[in-house]
Amino acid sequence: MRRELRAVHALVHRDLLRLSSQPTHTALMLIQPVLYLFILGGGLAALIPHSTLGVGYQTYLFPGMLMMTVQTPAIMVGIRLITDRQSGYLRELLMAPVRRSTLLLGSCAGGTAVAAVQGALLLALAGAVGLPYDPLLLALLLAGMILASFTITALSLALAVSLGRPEVFHMLLGLVMMPLLFLSGGFFPLDSLPGWARTLAAANPLAYGVDLLRRSITLRVPGQAAVPGIEWFGRQPPLPLEAAALLTAGALALLWAAHRFSRPE
Repeated sequence: MRRELRAVHALVHRDLLRLSSQPTHTALMLIQPVLYLFILGGGLAALIPHSTLGVGYQTYLFPGMLMMTVQTPAIMVGIRLITDRQSGYLRELLMAPVRRSTLLLGSCAGGTAVAAVQGALLLALAGAVGLPYDPLLLALLLAGMILASFTITALSLALAVSLGRPEVFHMLLGLVMMPLLFLSGGFFPLDSLPGWARTLAAANPLAYGVDLLRRSITLRVPGQAAVPGIEWFGRQPPLPLEAAALLTAGALALLWAAHRFSRPE
């Protein structure tokens, strides 16, 4: 067990070292959500009345931008697994005297940690969109980002172990990522979508992540109106049940990926 844990720690440490050695890359990845938040959000805030959402549009947009921030590094874990396989680095890694599933777990943990760190950097801008720096609120938002990061990373790994070429992975991501983002409720309320789109949103992990963050804000900030989010059979599920559903989806994806990854190539 100690050897397995040391392998997981080494992989997480590797990813954190890569993050700390590439500050320019990290800053570039934060540019898009920051631009959306202050340029798009600032422009639409003048057009969308406060009464429509119950909050200012930039405040409404903030959970969606947090989710956009964590999704990119989480997805990169799957891309890196495919490129490591092609370069031969993965074959060298598999020579370590640990289980294959442990290596996959370490990759998932490292990707989750990197995504959460980048989300925490954007979380520092909470005051700029009208949110208080309440320790419990920040802890809830960070916990929600960690949970969403884990699920997205696990899903990315599950997809990566099934694909052999990075071109196919990139093509598939290009087809699904923007629809998933727009069906997450990050840019506009889900109840404004047609019924079939709300059904798709109920199966979208990004929508659960955004809903967790937004409902955490509603719980801790007085005067924040509840915005309709995910619905199951016409009713919004309790917050702990949403978190459990997101965690279950990530755990199942990781177990399936570990099963596929354990097969000898």
